[in-house]
Amino acid sequence: METRSNNVLVGAFVLLFTAALAIFVIWMANDSGGAKREYDIFFKQSVDGLSKGAQVQFSGVPVGQVTQIELWRDDPQFVRVRIEVEERVPILQGTTAALEGVGFTGVSQIALDGAVKGAPPITDKGPAGKPVIPNRVGGLGEILNTAPQLLQRLSTLTERLAELADDENQASIRGILKNVEQSTAVLARNGPALEKALADTRVAIQQTGNAAEQIGNLAASAQGTIDRNVDPAMRNLRDTLASANESMKTLEGAIADARPGLQTFSQTTIPEANALIRDLRRTSSSLSSLTDKLDQQGAGAVIGGSKLPDYKP
Repeated sequence: METRSNNVLVGAFVLLFTAALAIFVIWMANDSGGAKREYDIFFKQSVDGLSKGAQVQFSGVPVGQVTQIELWRDDPQFVRVRIEVEERVPILQGTTAALEGVGFTGVSQIALDGAVKGAPPITDKGPAGKPVIPNRVGGLGEILNTAPQLLQRLSTLTERLAELADDENQASIRGILKNVEQSTAVLARNGPALEKALADTRVAIQQTGNAAEQIGNLAASAQGTIDRNVDPAMRNLRDTLASANESMKTLEGAIADARPGLQTFSQTTIPEANALIRDLRRTSSSLSSLTDKLDQQGAGAVIGGSKLPDYKP
């Protein structure tokens, strides 16, 4: 009985020692970095290369590890990754998580970044009961997501380049290059003339600007002169019109006063003048006849009578 009891005691001691050692190891493992906090990250992309125990870094500093990786049962297009980080790490509003590759080994890790100074910590619990860190597309994830589209575009580009590289298009390209070479040679020969033309154009533009400025100054001066002289000119014009009006009134009065004399002149003087003119005409005719006789027959025709012709029986 005593031997059996000793064996039981020894076995119990060994079991207790083993359990204590296991507890100590677990405690040391959990206490190696202090208290831990858990967060969930939902990736809508492949997490190839990521595994449990993968490292979690914050701005390149190791701060924790991945503890769980599983498809989200409510929406299988998302992958839920649970991470465990040290409590002292400031997981603040603005912090994001990305999947990044480690060198060329094919192993991936979680990279945290973007905490804003003074922002509150991320504490709101997500659908899995832990605070959720928003994800961003990292370098590896972006390459993996865009690789199919990139390959398709490269294939399409290759096909189009092959179509453009046929014999007809090559001949057209050679013709275009030849024309460009000829045009370049012409430009090179006419370079000095073009430079002179540009210089003349620059001078003409400058002169045009000066002329426009002078025209503007002249217009401003003319406007000022008109503004200064228009009122006196208008007053002079009004005075001239008033004087002309008074002169017209005076002329009308003179015509009215002269009207009786004009009537007498037309009734008496004009007939007498007509009779005098008729007498003057008759006198002029007599004088003309006398002159003609003096020219033709001499003074005897006027003093004596006409000489009778000789009579022969």
